[in-house]
Amino acid sequence: MPKIHDAALTAGQVQDFIDNGFVKIENAFSAELARQCRDELWREIGLSPDEPESWTKPVIRVAFMSTPPFIEAANTPTLHKAYDQLTGEDRWLRPRGLGTFPIRFPSPGAPGDDGWHVDMSFGDSPDFMEWRANVKSSGRALLMLFLFSDVGPDDAPTRIRKGSHLTIARELLPHGEKGATLRQLSADGYASTADCEVEIATGAAGTVYLCHPFLVHAAQPHQGREPRFMAQPPLYPKAEFDPALPPSPVQIAIRRACGLRF
Repeated sequence: MPKIHDAALTAGQVQDFIDNGFVKIENAFSAELARQCRDELWREIGLSPDEPESWTKPVIRVAFMSTPPFIEAANTPTLHKAYDQLTGEDRWLRPRGLGTFPIRFPSPGAPGDDGWHVDMSFGDSPDFMEWRANVKSSGRALLMLFLFSDVGPDDAPTRIRKGSHLTIARELLPHGEKGATLRQLSADGYASTADCEVEIATGAAGTVYLCHPFLVHAAQPHQGREPRFMAQPPLYPKAEFDPALPPSPVQIAIRRACGLRF
């Protein structure tokens, strides 16, 4: 783990991550950098912030952006230190860009993609419902939410079920290294996490939420006035879990949830 004077997160924030499944980092990258990224995304989707009459869809997705502003936003010193603290020092791959971007626009209707879910980590099936996650979280070190616009309660903030990562860890345990498919995990609509307290991922542009890979989350309709720009990339691990290394907060949460010693 990083030395305390190199830390981006306090001990309390790291404990909150273990207990609740996420931590909010304000000013993780600059507002100016967020503006540059928004400008590029407007050009990418062929729309304008000055022509709201053209905002006819509730959501437009951009798969990946790898231009310098996005690389810089994903690799600030603050975020690098936080990656080290949560996943283990030097156990993650430096992001080469960011994606995906579900750009959400004010709309009276449901967006059609607002169900509760856990992001899967590995697979090669053309049927994404057959992609998998396992209890070691192979293939994914973190789920991350990068806010490129100011996001208030009405601006379609991501909904988060606090502590749901602990329940999902226990549900993945019997499936071993093979893991469970998205179809298996979502069969009951994540009813096992329905009683979790819900937090919404609001914040100013430049805010980043670093989330446990097993966190149950969901989109919601946009009831505000300005489009919401956000990326939800994974942080990739350098290698498989190594039991010879000290457990990271991501692993501590999993092992505590499953009643395993560490």
